[in-house]
Amino acid sequence: MSRIETLDTAAAESAIPDLAAILQDCVANGASVGFMHWSTPADYEGFWRDVVAGVGSGRIVLLAARTEEGIVGTAQLHLIGKPNQPHRADIAKVLVHSRARRQGIGEALMRRAEAIARQHGRDLLVLDTDEHGAARRLYARLGWTELGTIPRFALMPDGADCGSTFFYKSLAEAQPSLASPRT
Repeated sequence: MSRIETLDTAAAESAIPDLAAILQDCVANGASVGFMHWSTPADYEGFWRDVVAGVGSGRIVLLAARTEEGIVGTAQLHLIGKPNQPHRADIAKVLVHSRARRQGIGEALMRRAEAIARQHGRDLLVLDTDEHGAARRLYARLGWTELGTIPRFALMPDGADCGSTFFYKSLAEAQPSLASPRT
């Protein structure tokens, strides 16, 4: 059984080795998540240090799935800070270590990210994923709408082309506009 935690800056900083290990495992298993097969532990740790800075600034909500084995999964909610997008957030880097897959951890991370988005007043979420990855089925099952795939959007860790499929999810049907009325 896993529990989903929201990591503050200090907890995120201390979790960098575990998070880097998850990212390295996902890349080693062929996930197109921004890194190549030749990426180093320092590359993975550097990435997570940047995420921790985003947590500290309030731009990123970092989630961790923890079991008795430790942290086995993670996801990020990026709160968009643009004045014309106060209602939107992006989901990023939903990662589950290969030893913990098929246990509902990805779904639990997604559901928690959606709940936190609502708490932050965000009712439109966006994400992208590898066009051939198993995550597409998860997102469809959770009610996300597939928009389409951009071919050759990124590369797989081995250098092969990878299309990215984009999804969105509306968390509220009709919300009043948050824009200030013009006078």
